[in-house]
Amino acid sequence: MSPIWTHKQILALAPDTSSAKNAQALAVRSKWLSLGYNQQAIWGECQGSGSNPYRTQIDITELAFKCTCPSQKTPCKHAIGLFLLFADQKDAFTETPQKTSLDTPKHQPDKKTESTKKVVDTAAQAKRAEMRYNKVTAGMQDLELWLRDLVRQGLAVAQGQPYSFWDTAAARLVDAQAPGVARMLREIASIPHSGIGWEERLLTQLGRVYLLISGFKRLETFPAEMQADIRTQIGWTQNQEELLTKVGVRDRWLILGQRVTEEDKLRSQFNWLWGEQSQQAALILNFAYGSQPLNTSLIPGTSIDAELVFFESAYPLRSLIKIFYNPADLVDKMPGYSSIPDMMQAYAKALARNPWIEQFPVALQAVIPVFNDDGSCRGVRDADGYMLSTIKISSQQTWQLLALSGGHAVGIFGEWNGDRFLPLSAYAEDTFVTLSK
Repeated sequence: MSPIWTHKQILALAPDTSSAKNAQALAVRSKWLSLGYNQQAIWGECQGSGSNPYRTQIDITELAFKCTCPSQKTPCKHAIGLFLLFADQKDAFTETPQKTSLDTPKHQPDKKTESTKKVVDTAAQAKRAEMRYNKVTAGMQDLELWLRDLVRQGLAVAQGQPYSFWDTAAARLVDAQAPGVARMLREIASIPHSGIGWEERLLTQLGRVYLLISGFKRLETFPAEMQADIRTQIGWTQNQEELLTKVGVRDRWLILGQRVTEEDKLRSQFNWLWGEQSQQAALILNFAYGSQPLNTSLIPGTSIDAELVFFESAYPLRSLIKIFYNPADLVDKMPGYSSIPDMMQAYAKALARNPWIEQFPVALQAVIPVFNDDGSCRGVRDADGYMLSTIKISSQQTWQLLALSGGHAVGIFGEWNGDRFLPLSAYAEDTFVTLSK
């Protein structure tokens, strides 16, 4: 189950303020008699005012809610409270292979035949999928009108708007079950206040949103891989259990970089791998809620012999480890592009296949870090003098780069967002260094 929902997004699903407030009071372990989850759903029993507990269930794949309480609100406070509790305390839930059905009383045998249940489940799943598609369609239509109004008024107007201007539009997209587009809008909100050149950066990101709207309107006309990119960017998830049944790519995968972000109580770990033989980049995402530990098995500077399966995409990056074959070994070189123009050419080809790539993995074999007079890192320069400007990095990262390079060429790995480069690791003289914050 991919933990993509934050506290703020979950509360945005509440039908009104009172439901959101009451749900937060229910998001404690002591309120629930039992809790369970699997890859498709989470469920629980909450003791209400009656003699029998309310049985609540959330289908994560299509975001459908069900509860035996008498409330007419959808989702009810029990469903939102259960969702919040799962986000905060996943360890309190028991993982089981089968989903508990609210249509069948607990501890009583289901008299339906297995074949009948499959027909009913398939029909219900198709109905939920259709309902979500219709909600997303309506949400994207509203977004297009909002975006046209914004551009018609002029980009200068955007600079005077408060954060709530963007957050309200994003919240409507969460309600429309398009959390991926909502995230894009929230990230755009900071651009008008990002300094010189903000107009070009804002127009670029708004263009990506509009391209997504246009793509969704003609979704069925595209190849399956591009359809997958559009659906993923909007917020649909791919079934990881099905992905793991596919044939993957076995290689010696060099673990070149790692980055951790945090939003509310959700921590996201980005692990960048590079196939030694396939020359293919791979991104493995791990998540942790609250105090849960992150995965520590992927250590930058080491390599693994493993088979990876990639999520469907016109430019596959995100992947899952299907099989580990051999223990980790040390990285003994920095692979990648020999020059910055070669990297830019590869980036352009990647965008041509998937224009919504947000972070492009970049491994450069020999570049020289360039520093400003105040000691900050201005960028990296290749042998032909081409420069790649860097994102502002910490003083510790700057000193690490300076100490490793000493004015000489080093191998370097990081993320390119189309505007700035974020170094994550460097390699020189048989030494691999993770650029820690």
